[in-house]
Amino acid sequence: MEETIFSKIIKREIPADIVYEDNDVLAFLDIKPVSKGHTLVIPKKWSRNILDIDSETWGKVMEVTRKLAPAIKEATKADGLNIIMNIEPAGNQAVFHSHIHIFPSHDGKKTIAWPEGTPYEEGEATAVAETLRNTLDR
Repeated sequence: MEETIFSKIIKREIPADIVYEDNDVLAFLDIKPVSKGHTLVIPKKWSRNILDIDSETWGKVMEVTRKLAPAIKEATKADGLNIIMNIEPAGNQAVFHSHIHIFPSHDGKKTIAWPEGTPYEEGEATAVAETLRNTLDR
């Protein structure tokens, strides 16, 4: 297990504004929120991210995420939500303990800058899809 700020929160070595806890999952407010109500949902059992989390733990984290989402939306009077997981440094993961971000979005105030996509070149999507299917078949 890697020692992280999240493992210290789990052990109550540092404070957090906890909004939910059960035997397997902890949820607390992000200290640098994208928007008010930005909540992190983490497993108490350490894993780095979705690439190594076991299925049972992932299911528990996602069930708590599903439970919290409507409550966060209602409590913050949000028009929508963003639910994301950053994976590895290239994917903006900063704390290497699996965690899901839930943050409220409000009409007229974009909380995530989603870059405009670039269409595939002719035939490129077919090749990428085939590579993905072949990888899944292994």
